[in-house]
Amino acid sequence: MTILNTPKTSGFRPPAVHEVDVRGFWGDRIEAVADKTVMILYERCVAAGMFDQIDPDRPVPELRLPFHTRPDGSPDTANVQMFWDSDVAKVIEAAAYVLHRKRNPELEEKMDSIIDMFYNLQQPDGYLNSWFIRMQPGQRWTNLRDCHELYCAGHLMEAAVAYFYATGKRRLLDVMCRYADHIDRMFGPRPGQRPGYCGHEEIELALVRLARATGEKKYLELARYFIEQRGQQPHYFDIEAAERGADPKQFRHRTYEYNQSHLPVREQTKVTGHAVRAMYLYSGMADVATEFGDDSLTEALRILWDDLTTKQMYVTGGIGPAESNEGFTDYYDLPNESAYAETCASVGLIMWANRMLGRGPDRQYADIMEQALYNGALSGLATDGATFFYDNPLESRGNHHRWVWHRCPCCPPNIARTVASIGSYMYGVSVDEAAIHLYGESTARLQLGAVPVTLTQRTEYPWDGRIAITIDVDAPASFKLALRIPGWCRNASLSIEGEAVDIASVEDKGYLRIDRLWKGGETLHLDLPMDVRALRANPAVKADLGRTALARGPMIYCVEEADNKADLNSLVLVDDVAKARTVSIHSLGQAVIAIDVPAKRERWNDWAGKLYSTDTPSLEDTTARFVPYHLWDNRDPGEMLVWVRTQR
Repeated sequence: MTILNTPKTSGFRPPAVHEVDVRGFWGDRIEAVADKTVMILYERCVAAGMFDQIDPDRPVPELRLPFHTRPDGSPDTANVQMFWDSDVAKVIEAAAYVLHRKRNPELEEKMDSIIDMFYNLQQPDGYLNSWFIRMQPGQRWTNLRDCHELYCAGHLMEAAVAYFYATGKRRLLDVMCRYADHIDRMFGPRPGQRPGYCGHEEIELALVRLARATGEKKYLELARYFIEQRGQQPHYFDIEAAERGADPKQFRHRTYEYNQSHLPVREQTKVTGHAVRAMYLYSGMADVATEFGDDSLTEALRILWDDLTTKQMYVTGGIGPAESNEGFTDYYDLPNESAYAETCASVGLIMWANRMLGRGPDRQYADIMEQALYNGALSGLATDGATFFYDNPLESRGNHHRWVWHRCPCCPPNIARTVASIGSYMYGVSVDEAAIHLYGESTARLQLGAVPVTLTQRTEYPWDGRIAITIDVDAPASFKLALRIPGWCRNASLSIEGEAVDIASVEDKGYLRIDRLWKGGETLHLDLPMDVRALRANPAVKADLGRTALARGPMIYCVEEADNKADLNSLVLVDDVAKARTVSIHSLGQAVIAIDVPAKRERWNDWAGKLYSTDTPSLEDTTARFVPYHLWDNRDPGEMLVWVRTQR
């Protein structure tokens, strides 16, 4: 089997994590993941008993997380213990990324020991799933709708690729290729195969990643099959339910919109159901569209993208307002205090946006990737790397805090692996063009066809929009360089070796696409002014009527009780941002740009013993301090508010 770096086909693909050295803002966060988070994740997997289930050399454990029942008393097959393999896989993947950054023999030894468990657990035919090998033997592939077998396989494939690149060790990669071969024999259109697909999408994008790493085209074909088969009639989930003697209509959410299998993917026009599942499906679709040059898939995704980002997305890049289905409800239903906005869902949105860039640089996707990254996803990880948010509301009365662990611990390793692999999201590579999607202090060693190119960014981004980019090549070479101009930026400027560039002449879909002969050593200076912006929601979003959110650069801001005292809903902005002032503060061991804005605070007479009154409040002058949303609940506990009342 030949290991490839980048397939020599059309389209853009992300560089491997080890090809990008990240410093600055994201470098500090990767260090926190490397120094603390990954080992914490491992230890909490131990405490949860995950390895008792995975290790075949241990006695089969008792069921630790019992099955739920639905309100009607019927069993609910959703049980998080059955997808522990996926949580462990994400820990391995996160560990792989930080092992590349800094060697840690103790951590590597622990990951090797987990990989040995999976190696020893694998069945002679290649099958590998701890739940159906040890906890429910004999029931494999009988309930794809609910039981996450292919989902777990996908996360293990992603971990295998990451660990191989980080350490050069092939054991897990070989294990997962054998498992992928088994799945390829089991599912497909050929006689004797099952026409199935997973109830929780993930394997589609993982198979593409495995194919890119190994050069095995059959993995690409299998990913395409799973996508093409989804939602076809007769419905596979009905068939398999009947085969196991179950009523096809009796399942947890009772609609196939929940797992996006209600229609074939090209016929879906509204983003529905479980948010993480939707994002993983669309990510896989985008990857397949890139690999096969499938314009029909890309067009279907554009319709869904517009549906999500114009009607169903929080200003933070959070998605999925409801806890009941961990997903979507009605258009413009975006409550703040009860917002679910799962960390994994924002991670999934980042993944989807990044993969949409596979068809070429387009600001609408990179802007949302950045928005979700700095806000909806990053809030899920505390600055010390030790505690986590599962859900990410945009308002709190002071009783919402990060937790150490969760019954469903998918988010901690998901945000950890995302932060640790951020370099692969920053750049895109084709045979003759390099794109910079995200700005940050970094060095990328990229391969454009036969031309090796090194790009070095020097910047204080996201606090400062000035970026210096140096181009290094071994010999003069002609290629294109695409630089994103964020949609939030006005009056951007670019110079190359001190010579100003006419931005309008090279702008295409929000990117400056510079095509020239590069001699090596050239420095580009890109300036993205970061003005404070006042954002208002569509009037159909009833929760935000008469309110304003503040943003600067890629960051959404919020007010916290720690800076503004209690009763944040008594704050009223009067001039929006006309007199806003940025302030550099040192908080939580880092330099942070805060925003101070003149405001009023309502003062009322005594409300004791009254629920309503004819009195009117007095207004006193004050200054409201806003801090980046992703930093909230890292200091003293208290209230938080993103959307602040505004005087018109």
